[in-house]
Amino acid sequence: MKIVLINPDIPWNAGNIGRTCVATGTELVFVGKMGFNLSDKEIRRSGLDYWQFLKYSVFKTFEEFVASLPPDPSLIFFSTRGEKSYWEAPYREDSCLILGAETAGFPDWMYEKYADRLFRIPMWSDRVRSLNLSTSAGVALYEGLRRTRGG
Repeated sequence: MKIVLINPDIPWNAGNIGRTCVATGTELVFVGKMGFNLSDKEIRRSGLDYWQFLKYSVFKTFEEFVASLPPDPSLIFFSTRGEKSYWEAPYREDSCLILGAETAGFPDWMYEKYADRLFRIPMWSDRVRSLNLSTSAGVALYEGLRRTRGG
């Protein structure tokens, strides 16, 4: 499985997600414009001493990323705009769990093109617009691992 961050803005979130990826043996993929540099101390601080064990890759565009995948990739997008719950997502062992930028979500064209692959993490309070990106990544990843690894 891979966690894919589209245009991530906040280094601490990326660092926390990186730590989760190391803990689960999951690759972290950065796509597009980042609001930080991967060598920034903030990202490494939140990833602690685990960052050296992180398997990650960087792509300039989403198209480049998709071209690097085998045919018929399992792309699962997570957004508050999703109509279906993440419990309904079709996880596979090779799924790419894709999350948008903290401040802007996905580019508009992604919402249109991948509308049938958008899933939401339910929230039962209308006082919160969204979950933190690193929380969302962890929730989505662990559900995917539970389903594909049987645990």
